[in-house]
Amino acid sequence: MFKKVLIANRGEIALRIIAACKELGIHTVAVHSVADRDSLHVRAADESVCIGPPSPSGSYLNITSLVAAAEITGADAVHPGYGFLAENAHFAEILHEVGLTWIGPSPDAIRKMGDKSIAKDTVKKVGVPTVPGSPGPLDSVEDAMNIAERMGYPVLLKAVAGGGGRGMRVARNDKELAAAFELATTEAERAFGNGSVYLEKYLAEPRHIEIQVFGDRFGNVVHLGERECSLQRRHQKIMEEAPSPALTDELRTQMGEAAVAAARAVEYVGAGTIEFLLDQDESFYFMEMNTRIQVEHPVTEMVTGVDLVKEQIRVASGEPLSFITRTGRKKAEPSFARLGHAIEFRINAEDPVTFAPSPGMITAFHTPGGPGVRVDTAAYHGWVIPPYYDSLIAKLIVHGRDREEALARGRRALELFVVEGVKTTIPLHLKLLQEPDVRMGRVSTKWLERWLDAQKPGKPA
Repeated sequence: MFKKVLIANRGEIALRIIAACKELGIHTVAVHSVADRDSLHVRAADESVCIGPPSPSGSYLNITSLVAAAEITGADAVHPGYGFLAENAHFAEILHEVGLTWIGPSPDAIRKMGDKSIAKDTVKKVGVPTVPGSPGPLDSVEDAMNIAERMGYPVLLKAVAGGGGRGMRVARNDKELAAAFELATTEAERAFGNGSVYLEKYLAEPRHIEIQVFGDRFGNVVHLGERECSLQRRHQKIMEEAPSPALTDELRTQMGEAAVAAARAVEYVGAGTIEFLLDQDESFYFMEMNTRIQVEHPVTEMVTGVDLVKEQIRVASGEPLSFITRTGRKKAEPSFARLGHAIEFRINAEDPVTFAPSPGMITAFHTPGGPGVRVDTAAYHGWVIPPYYDSLIAKLIVHGRDREEALARGRRALELFVVEGVKTTIPLHLKLLQEPDVRMGRVSTKWLERWLDAQKPGKPA
């Protein structure tokens, strides 16, 4: 087991990793920008190192500073959390070169699954269904139009190196496709330094279902069930739950087996997520793989009882998965039972109507408690939310014996969650819980955008 882990991240995920390390008896090193010097993860770690100015490029994305911080503090492993450099194969390789352990999958797996075109080809070879589309990056807008004509409109342009909805455009005819191609390639180049895009068939009302997978160095790969992530705005998730109210036992088995096959295709080690689009006819298609821990991992922890972050650390240190019944040549099977229902509400420092960021000082902060309530946060009374980073300030996770109890606990906890001094998305979540479609689980990835549009002044009820 490691003696000291450097956490190459900030905020609530840094605190979450620190908590896991403390339970494993591992010392921790926090890194922080100048803007984060008063952050809670800095106080909670055993040691801390300032790695640069407020801008992420000068601090949390500065590989040289992060490696130097690990070396001067004597860390023997680095946990990247999510975001920032968590899916950066180059960072993982450099750590290996200087003798530090990367708590994550191999650089090769990151590269294969980070390039959406290569990822799609990789999983197709092992029988995982994929959305019909171009065989690889598009050479030109004419190339895109020829494929769209054969496949049929509408179509979706996506950045090869993309994420978070950047470099993504829908087109319903040749004219829209021509305009979308220019916009998507320009945006992808600016966001990722790679303007390549590819084409997919556009699904009208899909659900976003992701499967949590885990692998170890002994060839064991299993899944820990699914998460429903369909409530999203501009491809950014708002609320997640496990299990999905849309899946039958048969469909759950099929998607789980497909996810394991996809992970095995790249000899995956560590925590990862296979993301699928589920169509209305129960057809499902591979969308992408996230080669890291997810923001929404707590809902899986709540229904399985498995500490995913501790498991990441154990596996990276060379241990086999702790929650399987068989290892080696025999097929590994999870040894836990999935119990109840869990929902996560992302609490962002944003205007709940316009979604404009709301940085500033928190003048009051009170988190809810009681049965089945968990809050992951690095916020506190008097903390000044900096304007340089993601607006997520807390995650409220609730667990119940069934979905109805989880919804009731979510409503109760949101009503008792007090954040003053800045605007948050708490009022948005409370309104969503009043909606019959949300309560019944009748949502798609398009539902929230339509609902938000209907809330605008002058829109018919």
